[in-house]
Amino acid sequence: MTIRQPVVSVLGHVDHGKTKLLDRIRGTSVQAREAGAITQHIGATEVPIDHIYKVCGKLIGNKKFDVPGLLFIDTPGHHSFITLRARGGSLADIAVLVIDIREGLMPQTIESIKILRQYKTPFIIALNKVDTIQGWNCEEGRAFVLSERTQQEHTIAAFNDKLYGVIGQLSEEGIYADRYDRIEDFTKTVALVPISAKEGEGIPDLLLMLIGLAQRFLEQQLAKEEGPGRGTILEIKEEKGLGKTLDMILYSGVLKQGDTVALGTRGAPVVTKIKAILKPKPLDEIMDPRDRFDRVKELHAAAGVKISCQNMEGVIAGAPLRVVKNEKDPAIAEMTEESSVKIEVQDNGVLIKADAIGSLEALAYEAKAAGIPIRKYGMGELSRRDVVETAAAKGDPLNKVILAFNINISKDAQAELENQDVKIFSDPVVYRLIEEYQEWLDGTKKQTDADKRSEFPFPAKFKIMPNCVFRASKPAIVGIRILAGRARANLKLIDENGKSVGKIRSLRDGEDVVKEAVQGDEVACAIDDITIGRQAKEEDIIYIDLLESSIKELQKMDLNDDERMTLDEIIAIKRKEDPFWGM
Repeated sequence: MTIRQPVVSVLGHVDHGKTKLLDRIRGTSVQAREAGAITQHIGATEVPIDHIYKVCGKLIGNKKFDVPGLLFIDTPGHHSFITLRARGGSLADIAVLVIDIREGLMPQTIESIKILRQYKTPFIIALNKVDTIQGWNCEEGRAFVLSERTQQEHTIAAFNDKLYGVIGQLSEEGIYADRYDRIEDFTKTVALVPISAKEGEGIPDLLLMLIGLAQRFLEQQLAKEEGPGRGTILEIKEEKGLGKTLDMILYSGVLKQGDTVALGTRGAPVVTKIKAILKPKPLDEIMDPRDRFDRVKELHAAAGVKISCQNMEGVIAGAPLRVVKNEKDPAIAEMTEESSVKIEVQDNGVLIKADAIGSLEALAYEAKAAGIPIRKYGMGELSRRDVVETAAAKGDPLNKVILAFNINISKDAQAELENQDVKIFSDPVVYRLIEEYQEWLDGTKKQTDADKRSEFPFPAKFKIMPNCVFRASKPAIVGIRILAGRARANLKLIDENGKSVGKIRSLRDGEDVVKEAVQGDEVACAIDDITIGRQAKEEDIIYIDLLESSIKELQKMDLNDDERMTLDEIIAIKRKEDPFWGM
């Protein structure tokens, strides 16, 4: 069986060395030419098997593989990975998760793990920057298993300390990982390959692991197909001399110059013809090539190429590409189905927007897991209409919220936000976006509860402490202990039989007047319209009198156990005279 090269996606936290790793593998310096040395665009590089034999020679000797090479994808961030879809799943056959050995798991590392799990993508871990371990002796291009033997004992001890720290962090995320050379069952343990992208150490081990795992576990998945080409669009950009072009990954089948293709848009696919196929040379970068592209007439999967088409109006990144017979080809209906977004919505909830299909689905997936209802969803720039519709949404005002992932906010939308009571959350990490919203929601609910507690009497009770009657009447002044809830001035009081026992005039803590006393506080309480010894006595339990109209609202509030028990006690007291009180 002939097999194609696997598509390998490289993920990880910013600055952990994703692009540096690929630069080392292909012998380029793409990172140095990136704005701020951070990857801005999705790239693809073909690494042929002959190059892998050359790099891994000392580890594999004369051993040969059926896998023809590796096709690496470098992404600006973990969110780009989820825009790259193939048949509704992940475009990548296998992934490399890059982790800085000094920093361990960071927010984008954790999100990458969640995404890899969601898409069921197998992965290995490149534990980068071993050269930063104090005393580590590097040799360019040397395998880690050979390098380890040359290190001093104290250096190995420092390395192991960092290694097991990362393994422990991974375990907390439910990932069982170990050094690749110590693993017996790769189906149960994630392989961890120590490397230095800067010095080139460990690169042979990493390439060998990728080739070996692909051949051993992905052979059926990589079976070469000779049918019509299927691909995923990476980016759309202007190219000097060619005009608008598409960078794409062909992951299945064959693509030919002159083929009729359907390209995904936000609506119906565009059907057009391929004018040119431009293929970067092996070890060159599709987005930033050192050499001129080779113009090819026919292309077999898997490959990263640039194509020029007659019409590309409305085509979006992350959308599918299909070779079709004509505009009535059944594959077009399949594309429409694949590009359609299936997100569960409710009448009352938040608006979510993202830059592409995959990232929108990822945001919806995390929102659902966090119990956040979604009222509406969409892709692309946040518009004035989005803001106006969110402001006008019925139901809970706490749902007048927009979760925006990796998108711009139009000037009209920004101007409208100044006039509307709408809250926007935006973050380049999906789970952090969810966390920020939840933190805001919790804080707002607490504030709302506090506001409601000040609007009307709140469930509370206190005990008149023994030997603490300082004046019997006009007003009575007694020492009290708050047993539940909170007490403040001007609240009416009832006893355990529901009879009125006056109204709180003031509360004092020593010489200071206090606005309120909460559960556990012991304060002096001045009470009007009561005489201690008649209506109340020492050690009596006194309740705050509640408004019947507030009961349903109080029952919805976030009360603690003692407050809820006190509310039930007050309702029971009131219903001795009126069985339907508070219903």
